[in-house]
Amino acid sequence: MSADVRDILDMERANTPEITRDSFLATKKRNFERPKPNSRRPEGMHREVFALLYTDKKDAPPLLPTDTALGIGAGYKQAKARLGMKKVRKWEWAPFSNPARNDSAVFHHWKRVSDESTDYPFAKFNKQLEIPSYTMTEYNAHLRNNMQNWSKVQTDHLFDLARRFDLRFIVMADRWNRQQHGTKTVEELKERYYEAVSLLAKARNQTNERKSFTYDAEHERRRKEQLEKLFKRTTQQVEEEQMLINEMKKIEARKKERERKTQDLQKLISQADQQNEHASNTPSTRKYEKKLHKKKVHHQPRPSKVDSVVNAIEIGSSGIKFADLRGSGVSLRSQKMKLPANIGQRKVKALEQAIQEFKVDPAPPPTEDICTSFNELRSDMVLLCELRTALSTCIYEMESLKHQYEAACPGKTLNIPPSLVPIKTETLDTSTAGN
Repeated sequence: MSADVRDILDMERANTPEITRDSFLATKKRNFERPKPNSRRPEGMHREVFALLYTDKKDAPPLLPTDTALGIGAGYKQAKARLGMKKVRKWEWAPFSNPARNDSAVFHHWKRVSDESTDYPFAKFNKQLEIPSYTMTEYNAHLRNNMQNWSKVQTDHLFDLARRFDLRFIVMADRWNRQQHGTKTVEELKERYYEAVSLLAKARNQTNERKSFTYDAEHERRRKEQLEKLFKRTTQQVEEEQMLINEMKKIEARKKERERKTQDLQKLISQADQQNEHASNTPSTRKYEKKLHKKKVHHQPRPSKVDSVVNAIEIGSSGIKFADLRGSGVSLRSQKMKLPANIGQRKVKALEQAIQEFKVDPAPPPTEDICTSFNELRSDMVLLCELRTALSTCIYEMESLKHQYEAACPGKTLNIPPSLVPIKTETLDTSTAGN
């Protein structure tokens, strides 16, 4: 570059030796023969360890394991593929036919000459549904008076489309001849087809061989209407629904928090009662309670047992409050029959005994009516158990009062005299008949 600039400016150029082959090789030889710098052993490293890092030629250790010393084909090296050792197998453009077609169409594809001729491999996927057929007698006997808005011509056209399109009702509704047979929706086509198939199966006694399917057209129409309304919602309606869902979640969270606090409070109350019972078992507390009891007996009237029964009825009339599953998510209906967590073990055992006593199924099928009736039945059973307990308590206290009265007043009793027992109606009727 500098020589060219000097030529342009007419300046004298320095004499440079001419590059020849010998001078170039001599320069390369000098570069290759440059001595490599001696690698010094780091301070603190033993001589034996430093000797393992380098070879005699002071070369750096390899980054990857090599197997050049083991020979070609050993270790990680693989022998090269030997191509061209065998003859190439021949291919041909061979014809074939699909056995699922009835039009004798011939197609072509590539196949090896050495392969044996077999059936078309994809013919096994060409399966068609069995569409039943009917005669004129069967139509007049079973299908004529079934649906008044369907004629035999329309029914024949429906079954013909079912055979052609394998019950693809969307395609069948599209291919329906509206000019000759009028307009029919997909729900009407499904309803007519499944109703006709069910009637033919019953007439031919084929209910065991073929499962009858009942199609609810009205339910399908309502379902599609709901989907269409859901699809056509505006942005404001979607946002409002999402806001309501969030509010419902907050209400449910607050409700669960209240129930949790109620359970904690009940646990604290039960623990306090247990501590009071333990403290009341001490001798000093017993004496004090006896004195208070005597004062109450002398100064206060004894409560009547009718009041205790009424209180039991009032307590039991509330029954069991079962969970009301009205969340936005998916839930099982059987969860409605689950007993609440705030019911004590004594009530649960009494309820199980009552269910066994009345021979009631403890886990019935969770339909809507059964869930409501079963919950009401268990609530009444709990009320019955509480009334039984209150009645037995009343009877026991009446008997104890009776014995106390007889012991305090000898010769007197609380039994009703026979003269005051009301006369039965049967005796009155017999006496009247005799007169």
